[in-house]
Amino acid sequence: MTAAETSARSLLRSRNFGPYFFGNAASASGTWFQNLAASILVYRLTHSPLLLGVLNFCQFVPSLVLAPWAGTLADRFDRRRLVLTTQLASTALSGALAGLAWAGEATEWVVIGFAAALGLALAVSQPAQMALVPSLVPREQVPRAVALNSATFNVARAVGPAAAAVIIAWQGVAVAFAVNACSYLALAAALVVVHPAPQIRAAGARLRDGLALLERNRALILYLLVVASVSAGSDPINTESPALAHAFGHTSAWAGVIVGAFGTGAVVGAFTFAGRVGGTRRQMALTMSLMAGGMTAFALTRWLPLALAFLAVAGFGYLVSNATATARLQLSVREQERGRIMALWTIAFLGVRPIASLVDGAIADAAGVRVATIVLALPAFAGAAVAAGSRLQSRGVQAADATPPR
Repeated sequence: MTAAETSARSLLRSRNFGPYFFGNAASASGTWFQNLAASILVYRLTHSPLLLGVLNFCQFVPSLVLAPWAGTLADRFDRRRLVLTTQLASTALSGALAGLAWAGEATEWVVIGFAAALGLALAVSQPAQMALVPSLVPREQVPRAVALNSATFNVARAVGPAAAAVIIAWQGVAVAFAVNACSYLALAAALVVVHPAPQIRAAGARLRDGLALLERNRALILYLLVVASVSAGSDPINTESPALAHAFGHTSAWAGVIVGAFGTGAVVGAFTFAGRVGGTRRQMALTMSLMAGGMTAFALTRWLPLALAFLAVAGFGYLVSNATATARLQLSVREQERGRIMALWTIAFLGVRPIASLVDGAIADAAGVRVATIVLALPAFAGAAVAAGSRLQSRGVQAADATPPR
């Protein structure tokens, strides 16, 4: 067993991070039930790639608009209680959508409306949830915890869509929505039992203070660009998976297999290379190139088994790039600033999604979903070039590491 595997196992057995990890994994799996069921339902009702883009736009645009405000909340108020409240609100929303779908009242615009409401809850919770992770582990374990936290979403990406496809084919979309409603309760239960380190609150937290951090440490801008470019590049897998399945000559139920292949590669990345804060900008350039190249090869390949292998490579590059940049962001700021810097992370990771989804859907509608996938990979190629050519050093990480433990 490698040192990385031993470290990961010890974290998963820990009193604080273990329950959070498994609760978050269950909640993320439920989110894939929700996302796949919503995409399949909208596509069945309309057969419109453009409306799939609208669906994802409405889900993620609250993160673009509200993340700065949510970041100040995460630094001013108790992060655990803030996340717990949003999980309970999301349970109620998903349960209501399941009821409407069961009654046959879930039209495409009803589904899109509920996606926007769930996106609002996500926008409020995401900065607090990301900022909470370092308080659950010793400082030296933060990079590995960030990688494992990223892995929860991608474990869910590997398992959730395939399971959701089976449930949808067997029981229908209403049951998938109900599974998502229950999954939020798993994370809520985990938040009740964990004991984070005492939070240092910033009573006068303002967004412009977070922007001032970027002015003092320009390396943070590079990390945010890495996060934004890989998020945009992976969007076709999240937004257009039913249309991609049709492009390969399969039914929309195969969307789960396509999403799962990407997630499988990401999980491999999380448990092998991700979480090493020492990763250089050249390493990030390499892994971003793997992500963009894998997406491009996937789009150009006509044989689905080979295409899925390329997609796994893309998932690997995506996870390692994102986790390395995120760990460096977490370690480059003080505890009382973490909510605001993770609000900027939320804009980079989730805030680009509504724009990418609309671009993705419009290109797919006009030129085909394969062309859209290639075009959306271009920002990751560009980000790799920026990372490779950047002269920015990681002084912020070193400075943060030099501060005393909380």
